[in-house]
Amino acid sequence: MAYKVTNGRIYPAVKPGEKRNANTGKANSAGAEFKHLMEKALDRKSELKISSHALKRLGQRNIDLTEKDIKNLETAVDKAEAKGARESLLLYKEMAFVASIRNRTIITAVGQRDSKENVFTNIDSAVIIDED
Repeated sequence: MAYKVTNGRIYPAVKPGEKRNANTGKANSAGAEFKHLMEKALDRKSELKISSHALKRLGQRNIDLTEKDIKNLETAVDKAEAKGARESLLLYKEMAFVASIRNRTIITAVGQRDSKENVFTNIDSAVIIDED
């Protein structure tokens, strides 16, 4: 490996067409780095996670989510994200979900019977989801 000296510091030399990774100082191909970041962003965009706490609550409250329900929740998270939300209350059918928009994660779930007199805290937005 070749090295160069800049301002009294030694750095690995970078070949033409490569860029240095700011986090590691190692050289990476610019195309490969872009492709990796793009794939990661696309995977993240479509994935909605459900926390273990939310799964437990869904089971306790006998709430079954269909594939269509998940898709509608994903769309709601996308809309909240586009508006800059961080923690959101998602109202869907006769259920309420609290979601971390940044992490794309459902934190908890409440059915209609359990939601009476509940107070939802630490949210900055609410999304009312159409059942389509």
